[in-house]
Amino acid sequence: MINLNRDIQSLSTFKRNTNEMITQMKETGNPIVLTVNGKAELVVQDAVSYQKLLDFIEKLETIIGIKKGLEDIAIGDTQTLNQFIEEMQQKHGISS
Repeated sequence: MINLNRDIQSLSTFKRNTNEMITQMKETGNPIVLTVNGKAELVVQDAVSYQKLLDFIEKLETIIGIKKGLEDIAIGDTQTLNQFIEEMQQKHGISS
């Protein structure tokens, strides 16, 4: 969770204290919101926590896809393998 007192900084403060800010991000795992003229403009995040975020999003998308598939099966919204192959061939311009 972002700490409003620590994790929101001006861009000029970030430029002056880059090493300290990087250390802070690595220690807390939190991104830093950078402001320009008092408005949020950028979010800076360390690579490890960014990768964790991407992995989490991918996992959520997978779970959503599985749930959707199970719902489709439950209501009978299915197709045969041949129908699927034909649909994919048309969609991607693949000739049989």
